[in-house]
Amino acid sequence: MSVALKFDMPEGALSALRKDPTEFAKELRLAAAVKWYEMGVISQEKAAEIAGLTRAEFIFSLSRFNVSPFQYTAEEIEKELRNAD
Repeated sequence: MSVALKFDMPEGALSALRKDPTEFAKELRLAAAVKWYEMGVISQEKAAEIAGLTRAEFIFSLSRFNVSPFQYTAEEIEKELRNAD
């Protein structure tokens, strides 16, 4: 099931990215999903769903935005490893 959203966008936004409305909407979904994932608000699975991609495609797309596919910091990983014993 999906929900249709409608909102006004200045024409200049589409022309600045050289996208037609369909391409712009797809790029907007991806950008939002990447940012929410980067902030830790949503999982990779949910982000991929929002972006309309498979999880593998989403993970690959993260590199375009210089976002790591890992949500843990080095310190968090070290802490997890210390507590694993």
